[in-house]
Amino acid sequence: MQLRTIAYTMKNNDTLDQIDQHILAELARDARISVAELSRRVNLSKTPCQARINRLEQAGYILGYRAIIDPERLGRPHVAFVEVKLSDTRNAALAAFNKAVQAIPEIEQAHMIASSFDYLLKVRTQDIAEYREVLGEKISSLPHIAHTSTHVSMEAVKGDAPSLKSKTG
Repeated sequence: MQLRTIAYTMKNNDTLDQIDQHILAELARDARISVAELSRRVNLSKTPCQARINRLEQAGYILGYRAIIDPERLGRPHVAFVEVKLSDTRNAALAAFNKAVQAIPEIEQAHMIASSFDYLLKVRTQDIAEYREVLGEKISSLPHIAHTSTHVSMEAVKGDAPSLKSKTG
């Protein structure tokens, strides 16, 4: 992975140097890497490397560590993106919509969008039949829905899914 030399500014006005950026890139690639291996890759001894990791965590650059689960192995390979137009975009309506979205497990991501529609939802299901049911029974009954438009993903070419890494090298 080639490291970009972009200057990032931390909230307390410290700057992320190339070593910090390299640490973040390595952890993004493999969060289970040992501090010993990470320090070898970024050319630091273990103690300063661990100190930098701690500083990056405390500054909020590292929000946590997680396992990336293969949704295809779990029987959820179908991805649809749903444009949602609301009938009301006042704060109370947005809050009600945001809260209701949280209760639908098939909605993997929800983003408020500055566009001709209000939200973009990423919905993951077993197949198109299950998606149709989720759209008709769950998404369409969300508060303040005026209109939806669905875009079905044919293939993911970039992202976290392990199957992408095996297909692309």
